[in-house]
Amino acid sequence: MSKHTTLPVALIQDVDRGSREANLSEIERRVKQAAAAGARLVLLQELHNGPYFCQHESVDEFDRAEPIPGPSTERLSALARAHDVVLVGSLFERRAAGLYHNTAVVFERDGSLLGKYRKMHIPDDPGFLEKFYFTPGDLGFTPIDSSVGRLGVLVCWDQWYPEAARLMALAGAELLLYPTAIGWDPKDASDEKHRQRQAWILSHRGHAVANGLPVLSCNRTGFELAPSGDGGIQFWGSSMVLGPQGEVLAEANIEAPELLLAEVDMHRSEQVRRIWPFLRDRRIEAYGDLLRRYRD
Repeated sequence: MSKHTTLPVALIQDVDRGSREANLSEIERRVKQAAAAGARLVLLQELHNGPYFCQHESVDEFDRAEPIPGPSTERLSALARAHDVVLVGSLFERRAAGLYHNTAVVFERDGSLLGKYRKMHIPDDPGFLEKFYFTPGDLGFTPIDSSVGRLGVLVCWDQWYPEAARLMALAGAELLLYPTAIGWDPKDASDEKHRQRQAWILSHRGHAVANGLPVLSCNRTGFELAPSGDGGIQFWGSSMVLGPQGEVLAEANIEAPELLLAEVDMHRSEQVRRIWPFLRDRRIEAYGDLLRRYRD
């Protein structure tokens, strides 16, 4: 872990700006701002290079994928190096012909690629047709060591699974990070929208509490029309930084781009886990059925 007690972090919540170049140019501008404000760790949203293309199924969308390393990792690497930050991005990875992943990448302050995480849980819900595009990850739940700490990087739909957060914590993660793309169907009733967003926030807070870890989640914002022209997704922003008791250290707005800044006390997890020793009291000998799909 870093010798610094307090870790300044930045989350870049944004809209799709219409092209890969426009999106990456805005990321470059915002990372520069974040570094000028003192941030040492910067988290980007899920699939930040373009629109959230998973609202439909089309083989043409595979043209968006690229290898890792590749053009985007070169650009993100240069950005991390130029501003002396640890940078966490999210890319559509082309591993081989017909084999693609939703992959988070982590760059050290010198621009080196420290590691990657391939999204493990892949949704297939109305408007979120990801199983057509992404092969489930095969790198496991392995934290990535960096100069700012051991990072438990997960991606979006992983945020609903306590097992993923727990396995990262059990491997020594010091922070949980979630590049995210989640929002409402605009046709949903207002009370349903409220329930969905609050459930999403609560899930993150639960991961923080259960594991005694800070949590960073960076979401998209703005409306993205479905390619069919009928409907779309209103991404609800609300990117957040949480402390190890689930306390909200910073939260972004719902509707607009925002550079969210916060400071994370990297020693609080030790203090919290001493009074709430959940890892000590786990009954690991009784959890075998967790490996079953359902207990029937």
